[in-house]
Amino acid sequence: MFKVDIHTHILPRNIPDWKSKYGYGGFIKLDHHASCRARMLKDDGTFFREVESNCWDAEARIQDCKRSGVDIQVLSTVPVMFSYWAEPAHALDLSKFLNDDLASVVRSNPAKFVGLATIPMQAPDLAIVELERCVKELGLLGVQIGSHVNNWNLSDPALLPVFEAANDLDAFIFVHPWDMMGQDRMTKYWLPWLVGMPAETCLAICSMIFAGIFERFPKLRVAFAHGGGSFPSTVGRIEHGFLARPDLCAIDNDVNPRDYLGRFLVDSLVHDERALKFLIDVVGEDAIALGTDYPFPLGEDEPGKLIESLDIAPATKAKLLGGNALNWLKIPDTVC
Repeated sequence: MFKVDIHTHILPRNIPDWKSKYGYGGFIKLDHHASCRARMLKDDGTFFREVESNCWDAEARIQDCKRSGVDIQVLSTVPVMFSYWAEPAHALDLSKFLNDDLASVVRSNPAKFVGLATIPMQAPDLAIVELERCVKELGLLGVQIGSHVNNWNLSDPALLPVFEAANDLDAFIFVHPWDMMGQDRMTKYWLPWLVGMPAETCLAICSMIFAGIFERFPKLRVAFAHGGGSFPSTVGRIEHGFLARPDLCAIDNDVNPRDYLGRFLVDSLVHDERALKFLIDVVGEDAIALGTDYPFPLGEDEPGKLIESLDIAPATKAKLLGGNALNWLKIPDTVC
């Protein structure tokens, strides 16, 4: 069956020394310390992650796709590169660099890759300009954004112009958790990734629902990573809170949160057969797309294996593996 992986990350092979350029730190650089390997380092030397060449080498990615049967990868940057904390002009500069590099990979093999931009969300006016450039000039299908922007949740009025621009441009939005809440209490056991990420994604979904984002911008196409985080399993509690305390929950939008199930896409990265069956039951078979978090260790090593293992109709498997992604992202027929 045709496979489209909507959740894959990519970096440029070489990253400039942003600290030297801008005069302050916090940025990520690559230390190519061995053949086909590099360390992602913060510019103070703090180790962040080890990556292999498939994180920047298009040919290595293509070979992995051939082995796994993935027909199309949707490329987006590694969320740590968002740099929402940086000075707006510098974040725009960084975004342009990342987007130009990503677009060049897409152009190198347009039958295998489509791309999502990154934009300086801390400066909505600059973010809109870069989004327009990426969609109109670079041919990217949309944008990946974080689950929050510094102290702004996605419900913040400051971000409404960005969502409006995406709506008007018909640009797809992929929301990825980052800078997880409560990290000061989760310093051991990789808990920010195991506990914080699901909560961050639920926070992003609830923020957009309660703020009425989907009501304001009905053409908006949005996907959330990691199976929608904890939202699908807690939507009953969220709905109950909405009904029990509308004075607290329904102040900006009086539509029941449950009514939004199926109005946004989630990826399939839940790591458990029962969880995926539950996800299909909750959000519907038309609102889930294959996502693997390639090429990172918390992802799915064999893309689509979990979907293929389910005892469900072949037509449903086909939707989850590729059909839904093609529809939601409006991937051009020329790519397929």
